[in-house]
Amino acid sequence: MKDVLVDTNVLLDVLAGREPFYPHSAAIWVLAERGRIKAHVSVVSFTNLFYIIRKLRGRDVAQQALRKMRDVFNPIALDAQLLNQAMDSGFADFEDAIQYFSAIRADATRIISRNPDHFPASSTVVVLSPLEFLAAWVDGVPE
Repeated sequence: MKDVLVDTNVLLDVLAGREPFYPHSAAIWVLAERGRIKAHVSVVSFTNLFYIIRKLRGRDVAQQALRKMRDVFNPIALDAQLLNQAMDSGFADFEDAIQYFSAIRADATRIISRNPDHFPASSTVVVLSPLEFLAAWVDGVPE
């Protein structure tokens, strides 16, 4: 089973029911929930999602969403080393840099993001949209 890192925007699609992105993002969530993929998330996704969901739907719904996320995804800790890598990386978007280096920390071979063009081309980490990831899914194993 390949390890993947799921970007915050994919998680938000599911938790906020954002159309037209929800179906593909939800399919990724279900694969993780069923143990078909080993899915990781950066801990910054928890803080970002709590803030957004709380604004949209209230504190109780936000806390419930984080519990669901915690039960499905493996959180990758943000420490000084990862923070320094992200800060020194030259990424245009700091949060994307944290996602990228979290994927490397997790030994993930894929990042699933709705913004694949925000990440550098890499020989070790392939960045795919949810639709691209699902299209590459063959017999339960992403190609």
